[in-house]
Amino acid sequence: MTEPKPPGRDSRIHRSLTVTLQGILVVGLVLAVLQNRWLVAATTGAIITLTLIPVLLSRRFDLCIPPEFELLAVVFLYASLFLGEVRGYYIRFWWWDALLHTGSGFLLGIVGFLLVHVLNEKEDIELDMKPGFVAFFAFMFAMGMGAIWEIFEFAMDWGFGLNMQKSGLVDTMWDLIVDGVGALVIALLGWGYLRTAGTDSFLEQWIGRFVASNPRLFKGGSGGSS
Repeated sequence: MTEPKPPGRDSRIHRSLTVTLQGILVVGLVLAVLQNRWLVAATTGAIITLTLIPVLLSRRFDLCIPPEFELLAVVFLYASLFLGEVRGYYIRFWWWDALLHTGSGFLLGIVGFLLVHVLNEKEDIELDMKPGFVAFFAFMFAMGMGAIWEIFEFAMDWGFGLNMQKSGLVDTMWDLIVDGVGALVIALLGWGYLRTAGTDSFLEQWIGRFVASNPRLFKGGSGGSS
């Protein structure tokens, strides 16, 4: 596997961008409270809480989450919930929904890949999954989470009279399709990483950084397999 780039200037940039986005959310929360827009304030507050999940997970499970992972999660939450729902980007820009669902496919694919990859490499768990299965799991994990989100949108529309599904069935199907596109890209990159461990793709660099930051999760601190 290509050696991951050591943390340095890029890490500081990632963390600065993360803090900047969280700061924008805090400003939005304060303005919403001052304007008595309580629903917007509550939604923004919930988004801020969600952006702190990577930090909470890292402390709860003693994980070292690379700053680019944390930034990716915060950017997605900011773009999908704050800009999309609170600022109305889903209505103002027809392509915003497709863009975010493709991004969610990427993000969830990475999470699914890392999840099963960690289990596959832990010495105290007797698993020996082939690269093809690990990639397949990452794809299905992303698709499953995408389906759960669509169920959530339906429940919100049906129970609270919202319009999260926009055009209904058509919106749902296109959301799942673009989810699948993003998930498939990550699954193929992950499969290539496990098979060759030398493609030098962005996914390999990110996985390498995660493995190097959490050696106790992996056999001998190495993430590659044949």
